[in-house]
Parts: sequence; structure tokens; C-alpha cells
Amino acid sequence: EVQLVESGGGLVQAGGSLRLSCATSGFTFANFAMAWFRQAPGKEREAVSCIRRVGTATYYGDSVKGRFTMSRDNAKNTVYLQMNSLKPEDTAVYYCAATKYVIVSAWHRPDQYDYWGQGAQVTVSS
Repeated sequence: EVQLVESGGGLVQAGGSLRLSCATSGFTFANFAMAWFRQAPGKEREAVSCIRRVGTATYYGDSVKGRFTMSRDNAKNTVYLQMNSLKPEDTAVYYCAATKYVIVSAWHRPDQYDYWGQGAQVTVSS
């Protein structure tokens, strides 16, 4: 059974930091590209970042560039999202996702991903 389990969400003040983790099982993690998405109430799901299965090439949405860093640990089957300088507009449910084949020009599209976690709430107070 494929599982993606996010953790590390919570409440933080603006300007603070959080680190999300996504622990996976049930598939060959090293063969999959991974991504983070987020969804705020009443808004569409938004791509946050993606990391390719080979090497450390990463992609970021414009709204988080320079503040968020995505990484992966293939030995632990886990991806991370380090979020710094958080803003109230970062408040959302954050989801991790996995795909075996990512088209670089389409990494931001949710329909590119095969597996999804249940999400972790991140709330940034002003």
C-alpha cells in the first residue's frame, strides 16, 4: 500500500520557520520525483516545489522562491520542505505528491502526480 504521510505543520508567527516532512512507503522512492503543493480555503491547489528523482534539481513556485527549500533523503524515503520567512499568505494545507515521470515544464500541474498525502495544516499568524 502506497503511503505519504506529512508532518511538521502547525501555527507560527509571521517571519518564523517550519519544516515539513513527508515520509513515504509502498513504492520505490528513489525512482519518483516528489513535490509539495498547498491549498488555502476557497483557492485552487498551488504548486510549491518539486525535486527530481535523480540529483538535487529543484523547482519552486514564484511565491516561495528564496524562502522555501525542498530536499530529499533517499535512505529515509522522505522529503522535506524548509519554510523560512513565513507570511500569513502561506497559510494552507500542504500536500506532498509523487510521480514517476515529471515533465519539467509541467511540474506545477497536480494532474502530473500519481500519489498524494493527506495534508498538513500550516497557519501563519500576523
